[in-house]
Amino acid sequence: MVIKQFLDYIQFEKHYSVHTILAYRNDLLQFCSYLGVDADAFDPVLVTELDVREWLIQLLQSETPQTVNRKISSLKALWRFCMKMGMLEKDILRKIISPKKKRPIPVFYKDSEMDEILSQPVPDDFEAVRDHLIIRMFYETGIRRSELVGLKDTDVDLADCTLLVLGKRNKQRMIPFGEGLASEIRNYMDARMQLFGSDTGSFFVRKNGKPLYPNLVYNMVHKRMSQVSTLHRQSPHVLRHTFATTMLNHGADMDAVKELLGHASLAATQIYTHATFDEIHNIYKHAHPRA
Repeated sequence: MVIKQFLDYIQFEKHYSVHTILAYRNDLLQFCSYLGVDADAFDPVLVTELDVREWLIQLLQSETPQTVNRKISSLKALWRFCMKMGMLEKDILRKIISPKKKRPIPVFYKDSEMDEILSQPVPDDFEAVRDHLIIRMFYETGIRRSELVGLKDTDVDLADCTLLVLGKRNKQRMIPFGEGLASEIRNYMDARMQLFGSDTGSFFVRKNGKPLYPNLVYNMVHKRMSQVSTLHRQSPHVLRHTFATTMLNHGADMDAVKELLGHASLAATQIYTHATFDEIHNIYKHAHPRA
């Protein structure tokens, strides 16, 4: 009856959602099935740490780490309830560590794909000039979509070729850029000036003079990059991945890339080393006669 008491507790006292309660119930019933006991007869006192570890080992053979982590959370929640109710004196799950989730390697565009999209002729049209600049800015600075949408004129310093970006947790960072991008920024600002004057509030605007919104940027990038790439994802974030991967492939220091991306820790940047290693491995296979 312990499991029923626990489920009643999270339903009536903690007010968990029906979906969450059902997930807890299924996980706990599965554990009982593994132990070979009926749910009504389940006694947490008789369960050992070895029982739990062996169950998790079995689960990992057929389940994803994410699913296993959820089942561990269900067990730990039951044990906390039992400790609170005085049914247990020792928490045997305290030393159980959740398996690490496998982080997907970020996808990125090839140099040839970026060369192709950026070398295309730009029509003498405000939106075309703006969209070309946006893709180039993503690729050459690695800024996030939200950071690009939030840019103001005062954030763009053409004299020093720097962007002042407001990132996550309201942290500011300075990103340098090259003279080629600076020239394209000037062209865009001239086109914008002819249509709307100097005071538009936001740096990037729509053809009606109002600020961009995130979905517009995403849809534009998806449409443009689909012309040159067959990646399953086409987005501003893939351009950010491409910036980081390109920098590391060409010898940039990882700490410097971390600062440019605005990552809070180096661990978030290190995932790009997997992508760069894959690139190096491909180069080796194609270049070495014994590969």
